[in-house]
Amino acid sequence: MPFIKEIEKYKSLSIVGLEKNTGKTECLNYVLSRLSGSTKQIALTSIGVDGENTDIVTQTHKPEIEVYEGMIFVTSELHYHKKNLIAEVLDVSTQTTSLGRLVTARAKSSDKVMISGPANNAAIKDLISQMRNFDVDLTLVDGALSRKSLGSPAVTDAMILATGAALSANIPQLVYKTNYIYDLINLEAVEDELKECLLPIQKGIWAISDRDELVDLEIESVLLIEKAKDKLFTKGNRIFVNGAITDKFLNFLRVQKQIKEIEIIVRDFTRIFASPETYYAFIKRGGRIKVLQKTKLIAVCINPVSPDGYCLNSDELKQAMEEKLKLPVYDVRKLNKN
Repeated sequence: MPFIKEIEKYKSLSIVGLEKNTGKTECLNYVLSRLSGSTKQIALTSIGVDGENTDIVTQTHKPEIEVYEGMIFVTSELHYHKKNLIAEVLDVSTQTTSLGRLVTARAKSSDKVMISGPANNAAIKDLISQMRNFDVDLTLVDGALSRKSLGSPAVTDAMILATGAALSANIPQLVYKTNYIYDLINLEAVEDELKECLLPIQKGIWAISDRDELVDLEIESVLLIEKAKDKLFTKGNRIFVNGAITDKFLNFLRVQKQIKEIEIIVRDFTRIFASPETYYAFIKRGGRIKVLQKTKLIAVCINPVSPDGYCLNSDELKQAMEEKLKLPVYDVRKLNKN
């Protein structure tokens, strides 16, 4: 049974779509169906809202999320009241979302549910921790890379990536775009001691001196770097950026004479908003980027069909993706037919 045994090794897993309609929900449903017979206690939640049967943007059909008897799920009060299955309420949080408080419940029957959970990293991490109170072994988080500002898949231990024709109808271009995200996911993590020092920092740009001292450079964002560029390297060439990394920032860094000594640290890979071309140009010049929070990518799922009607050759796409990523790649629709 592809990658299911690997999933069971982790405490938390996010399933992330690179674009709308790349097959994320189908992948999630495949995982849930295969885990339905597991001896482990499974929990499910989402970054934002998912499980609706029609895409709000494209008005195309979407597969709904199927929860199985015995699984725990976390959703908003609004969507809990709309459920079709029988469930036992385990907890109602004090945390309020735009759709009401979050309800934690155990499914007493199997059926489809709309899942809506916390909308930021800290809340997702807290929720995963709270699942221990219900003896949960594995928490699945339904996420989307397009919602970078809301939540990060890097808050989970492991991750499955869903990609497909909705991202590009050209196989080489689709492989290129997916490989870029793959490279970001695999960025090296900083040492644990430095990670613990940097994690509490919530804003600004900081330098790590040669003596490993943290220095607030009093630069609020890379967007302001043009006015503050003279301050950036006054305390060393290792820089922690709490916010986003942009094309303009990397282009500024790669023309610095000490580029081979420059190391940028970001919270996680989703903070990098630069284009692949700019990122690879920075790396080629000798610049380095590391992360505080790193996740393990265990599989890539492909959807060869786009909502516009394009249909790529599944076998060709799978082969090209596996050759480039050196990672298992699955067409979940084919798996579901087996």
